[in-house]
Amino acid sequence: MKIIFRYLLLCGVFQLLVSTAHADRIKDITSLAGIRSNQLVGYGIVVGLAGTGDGNTGITLQSMQSLVARFGITSDISGFNGDNAAAVMLTAELPPFSKPGQTIDVTVSTIGGSESLKGGTLLMSPLLGADGETYAIAQGNVVVGGLGVEGADNSSMTVNIPTVGRIPRGASVEKLVKTAFLDTDFVILNLHQGDFSTAYNISKTINETFGEGMATPLDKNSIRVRAPSEPDQKVGFVSMLENLEVEKASPPAKIIINSRTGTIVISGNVKVTPAAVAHGSLSVTVKEDMNVDQADATAVGAGANAVAGPAVQNADTEITVDEDIAKAFLFGSGVSLSDLVDSINAVGATSSDLVAILEALREAGALNAELIVI
Repeated sequence: MKIIFRYLLLCGVFQLLVSTAHADRIKDITSLAGIRSNQLVGYGIVVGLAGTGDGNTGITLQSMQSLVARFGITSDISGFNGDNAAAVMLTAELPPFSKPGQTIDVTVSTIGGSESLKGGTLLMSPLLGADGETYAIAQGNVVVGGLGVEGADNSSMTVNIPTVGRIPRGASVEKLVKTAFLDTDFVILNLHQGDFSTAYNISKTINETFGEGMATPLDKNSIRVRAPSEPDQKVGFVSMLENLEVEKASPPAKIIINSRTGTIVISGNVKVTPAAVAHGSLSVTVKEDMNVDQADATAVGAGANAVAGPAVQNADTEITVDEDIAKAFLFGSGVSLSDLVDSINAVGATSSDLVAILEALREAGALNAELIVI
């Protein structure tokens, strides 16, 4: 079996030398099943702050009391001051195959009233996985990229986020996460974007390189590949496998519309069947104004004193209608993406106009793309 796989690896080297330049590597469009990072979370106390801590927050004072109790020091909670300490949550990502003794980065975020973590030091805190087990221990000086300044008149200025910091390589891995990579006779390739044609092309390329029966497409997302059982050969085989180049299938025709930003992305396979579109705009402007008319003066009494009547307000409304001439354009059979964009740009359509045109084309059955609004 070892001789067979060594021969297959030599065949794979030859295949890499003659691979095409316009194809994609398998490692760029797939990932190995079961090989992933794991999220870790923890709780800790940051000390050494310059008066920017949580103050007399209950959770902070209780944490400080519990911490010093581990060293045989007993004190009432009223004996602690949290001005220079902050309760924080810790998050980290444990990469696959991380071994005990290796280090990972840690993100530190306040959960109390602390205004800044600048200059603080995180005390030893465990990082737990989803199963509640401790996989790393974090400790170190917190690096903060933001700052906050407050004046005597309560004016303040904040730059970036001073309540979140990082500890580069601040956690030491304590426990190995087991994977089935070295224990199985197969490896599963999962496509980043599921596609039956791409899965078939990958399987075909692997079989042409290493021999028939090596790869089997399971569905649009996964390809199962037979691999050697010996660890040293499996690593070398996967290295050859992920560097094979395959022709990625063209993605399905889609039009993505971001309703918040107005961004529209049209894939290259979008086609339009014969259709005529008329585009125009109608704008109505209503201007409200008030005219004040003074009443005529009236003579009163022997001295003929003039007394003016009350002023009268008359509404003055001006309505203007401005309608642009509707511009029509015709789509022929099998119009491409560039023709579609040029035609719509020619009539000066805005993003909302473009969305309305595309939706109308879809309802008319003239658009062969999937319209997705995010």
